[in-house]
Amino acid sequence: MGQCVTKCKNPSSTLGSKNGNRESSKSQSKRNASNKEEPSFSCGKASGDILVNGTKKMDTPIEPTQPPAPSGDTKKKDPGMGAEESSLQRIEELFRRYKDEREDAILEEGMEHFCNDLCVDPTEFKVLVLAWKFQAATMCKFTRKEFFDGCKAIHADSNEGICARFPTLLSEAKQDDRFKDLYRFTFQFGLDSEEGQRSLHRDIAIALWKLVFTQNKPLILDQWLNFLIENPSGIKGISRDTWNMFLNFTQVIGPDLSNYSEDEAWPSLFDTFVEWETERRKKEVETKCITSPDADQLCMEEQT
Repeated sequence: MGQCVTKCKNPSSTLGSKNGNRESSKSQSKRNASNKEEPSFSCGKASGDILVNGTKKMDTPIEPTQPPAPSGDTKKKDPGMGAEESSLQRIEELFRRYKDEREDAILEEGMEHFCNDLCVDPTEFKVLVLAWKFQAATMCKFTRKEFFDGCKAIHADSNEGICARFPTLLSEAKQDDRFKDLYRFTFQFGLDSEEGQRSLHRDIAIALWKLVFTQNKPLILDQWLNFLIENPSGIKGISRDTWNMFLNFTQVIGPDLSNYSEDEAWPSLFDTFVEWETERRKKEVETKCITSPDADQLCMEEQT
């Protein structure tokens, strides 16, 4: 996607970065330079999975009539518990590799480094899906809780593991109910919570619509986005209701718009869009009729 998608102030930023000039970024760069280089990996490698259901066995009770067991056998640690603790430690190490020096979170520079190590571009659909699974509250940032809960949710504790999960995550995002959840998440993800935004800026909404429909593009999407780009109604932002209803619109209204009715409870912006698009198509037909050698036949075919 050519246009960057972010709420960040720098217009050249992306889903996973802002490229801001911050002291924390400089200090983090120095810190990253002093760390040992991580071994490279192929994104196709298998992952070390998280085991989250380990329990600890109770000590074996000793019968009074039985001779006491040797002290080394009285306690047996469940190997599942050890695996879970080891996995959490690996997540901690992964988080620390990218976290900001001053804030206990992965910020802009760390996100860029993280995406680079995952072999993904910060503007890719994969990054949006990962943010969805991590339930990230804002762009360009993973808090400690979001990162830990997200890694556990996708059962991965390494970059290799996260990469290995991408095919499954992309397949999940194709399911109707899961895509609806991802779609609604995307609106909230695009808001600037620090500024108390309630609607998406028009340009941000356009970029996020292109991104979220990467795998299942509606037939009417291009016309809708062209309408927003030309902006005949002069709108500045997209409300949550308009965002949510557009998904319903793509599922109910045919690409020819013939079954659209203004009497139904659609947002008024949809009325304006259908009127604008219908008029545009009429002009397109008229132009073809004038310029085509077989004008009469072409016009009759278009009108039927």
